[in-house]
Amino acid sequence: MAYENAAVIISGGSKGIGLSIAKVFARKTSRRIVLIARNYEDLKSAQKEVLEAGAKSVEIFAVDLTDQNELETIDFESLNAGILVNNAGSYLYKLLAETSTLEFNQQFKVNALSAFHLTQKLLPLFHKLDRALVLNISSQAAMAGFADSGAYAMSKHAMLGYTRSLRKELMHTNIAVSAINLGQTYSTSWEEVDVDSQKLIDPEDVGKLILSLSELSVRSVAEEITLQPQGGQINPM
Repeated sequence: MAYENAAVIISGGSKGIGLSIAKVFARKTSRRIVLIARNYEDLKSAQKEVLEAGAKSVEIFAVDLTDQNELETIDFESLNAGILVNNAGSYLYKLLAETSTLEFNQQFKVNALSAFHLTQKLLPLFHKLDRALVLNISSQAAMAGFADSGAYAMSKHAMLGYTRSLRKELMHTNIAVSAINLGQTYSTSWEEVDVDSQKLIDPEDVGKLILSLSELSVRSVAEEITLQPQGGQINPM
């Protein structure tokens, strides 16, 4: 299976940013799209939307990526994937002084460990392709501590450190590794927040950016990109 025809796998693909990314690929490419998330009903709804957006084929898998054993239910070789978008994530808006050990661990598991688990499954298959891309959705929180969401910032620091290390490890292969450090991007998590959505990053732009990165030749890689709202950070943060 050549990279040109390979499928794209998107974790956290049932809603928000992940769903927007899937729709961009559906409209602009003929790639098979694979969505992974925990909730089956949300995935079924997303599958319908992505097919309506123009996708030729959309497969869905309801698994908890923090549990390595659940990944054994997926036959990754049959998916013929060449692009992995590690988008699954969770945001905890809470002071560190009020954060429990369970919450701290959960932020790490969802925002960093899940990407590690999924990538480990796909790397052996990616090595067989003439080109592959691992794209990790990180955050501006990976580059600066946040006073009101320290556990989240910790997890995104871990994600970015993992991405940078993986990039160095795979530098002399045909597997590109990139990170997008996202600023405030509109998703379902903002629906109950009193904020003007037009001041946030359009999630469609994230999809367009990833699509562009996926079209680079084997000679180039965008190691890290920071995407911010045009008007800068807005409250609350």
